[in-house]
Amino acid sequence: MKAQMIVSETGPDGLELQEVPAPQAQDGQYLVDVRSCGVCFPDLLMSQGKYQIRPPVPYIPGTEVAGVLAQVPVGGAYAVGDRVLVTSLTGGFGERVAATETQIVPMPAELSFDEGAAMGINFQTALFALKVRAQTAPGEVVAVLGSAGGVGVASILVAKAMGAKVIAVVHRTGQEEMLRGLGADEVVQLTDGWKDKVLELSDGGVDVLIDPVGGDVFDEALRTVGADGRYVVIGFAAGGIPTVKLNRVLFRNISIVGAAWGEYITKKDPGLPALLHDELTEMIAAGMRPPVSYTYELDQLPAALDDLANGRIKGKAVVHVSE
Repeated sequence: MKAQMIVSETGPDGLELQEVPAPQAQDGQYLVDVRSCGVCFPDLLMSQGKYQIRPPVPYIPGTEVAGVLAQVPVGGAYAVGDRVLVTSLTGGFGERVAATETQIVPMPAELSFDEGAAMGINFQTALFALKVRAQTAPGEVVAVLGSAGGVGVASILVAKAMGAKVIAVVHRTGQEEMLRGLGADEVVQLTDGWKDKVLELSDGGVDVLIDPVGGDVFDEALRTVGADGRYVVIGFAAGGIPTVKLNRVLFRNISIVGAAWGEYITKKDPGLPALLHDELTEMIAAGMRPPVSYTYELDQLPAALDDLANGRIKGKAVVHVSE
């Protein structure tokens, strides 16, 4: 089968499209014919050798699979031909991947394979952050930093589906139409005075702030959170890991919470993705759709990762793997 292989941890240029043996199912495993695979930040970090998990090279990256079951174990919950989503960690950028049942969920019937791959980690992370960690309630005001990125887009859509008012905060110019099209009630450009604008739009402070960015924006962002608000840390896409002055947390009774979806499901609750998926499926049945902003072919994966690294991808990119 064809697959993109990480042959050196030198970034996108360390990938090669190769002909490799197809995986064989071990005890209890399923084989999935990959149709599409989402492009996500962990893929980029793995190509650079910067992710917390570093398989020995060479290996096939790819974590967000949408495909069709080609082989199932005896007594499995799924059947050959079922359309499924797979959280695979590795292997998604090949034409076939092996997976255990805990890595598989049914793909909502309303979605194309590209849309299914676009659900991936981002929508699980958004719902985990908003519901499990922030306990967002209908009618609350949610601000989303990095709102033109993959996690940001998913957070806007999920927050709106949960009945929240959403303020999208964006660094890149020219994104207002896209963000309002996703459902953002307000869009604030990350320029001088953005904090005061968010405070004005939220009547003195947001209830929940979603931050996948980190870096220098943290101090100002924390000041936009109102009394009893929750600041949810998802990641540090800007590169810097900020520190907090706890007096700001104390006097406004603010909670700062982490939302590390991967760590949570690995160490605390492996069954959580299935529960979150059930709720996301209900949102999709009610009309929510994971947007696919960019599509690439399998031989273009290095270009897709390079585009992601350099901020050229707004929203979500997906790679077509096979027909």
